[in-house]
Amino acid sequence: MTSLAVLTNCPDAETAEQLANALVTRRLAACVNLLPPCRSVYQWEGKVEQAVEVPLLIKTTEACYPALEAAIRELHPYQTPEIIALPVAHGLPAYLQWVADETRAE
Repeated sequence: MTSLAVLTNCPDAETAEQLANALVTRRLAACVNLLPPCRSVYQWEGKVEQAVEVPLLIKTTEACYPALEAAIRELHPYQTPEIIALPVAHGLPAYLQWVADETRAE
């Protein structure tokens, strides 16, 4: 089973915690790390914007990705949330098995 590391950003800590809890409760993620706030600079609707955001690092499987993406889109306050999935090329086999065991595709 292929593991993924998925990145998204939330507008504040409360939103990040709610999203992280929902993803783990729904078993779409084995673990979600809430990282320290960062400043994002980006183009949006023709203007350069800046925002402080809370990044999430989500550990899941390729099989769970479609449901995970759907849940983020459902629960995220942004019109177009960042959702980037990176394949895990290597990892401790026992940890990757734990990720697989703790997640399930809906």
